[in-house]
Amino acid sequence: MPAITPLDAEELPETAPGLARLLIDSVDGGASVGFFAPLDFTTALRWWLALEAPLRDGSARIWLARQEDRVVGTIGLRLTGYPTGRHRAEVSKLLVHRDVRGQGLGRTLLAHAEREALAQELTLLFLDTETGSVAENLYRRSGWTPVGTIPDFAHDPRGALSPTTIFYKHLV
Repeated sequence: MPAITPLDAEELPETAPGLARLLIDSVDGGASVGFFAPLDFTTALRWWLALEAPLRDGSARIWLARQEDRVVGTIGLRLTGYPTGRHRAEVSKLLVHRDVRGQGLGRTLLAHAEREALAQELTLLFLDTETGSVAENLYRRSGWTPVGTIPDFAHDPRGALSPTTIFYKHLV
């Protein structure tokens, strides 16, 4: 299993190209993560580099899975800036490269983010995912609770409107 390590703002510029390639692979593989396919490298790179300020101020936390010096997976947490929401975070960009899918890395990254969140006194996580996707099945099998489904929530990578299921998980 690849090693999972935190990403900090200082290493983001050197790591961003690998993250961009991972995002492109995920989108090209059909993952509905906010981008249309085909995703170009410059757009993907800019998206990751824009996370420098949130990483620096602590409103975003990202972990990487590396295998042979290549980023093959990632997961992030986005924290709210509201005082009343200090106990919660949104799970974002759980990505696993197609070369290593089916080996439990997605489940490992999700469990890692849950442990890290709890260690940081976050007790509630939430996320949204494309209804009917492989990711939806992962969240259900990992003990997440579906709240409901929103029809036509987002375009999938090919441009079709797709429903999204909202999930949450209490960590205590």
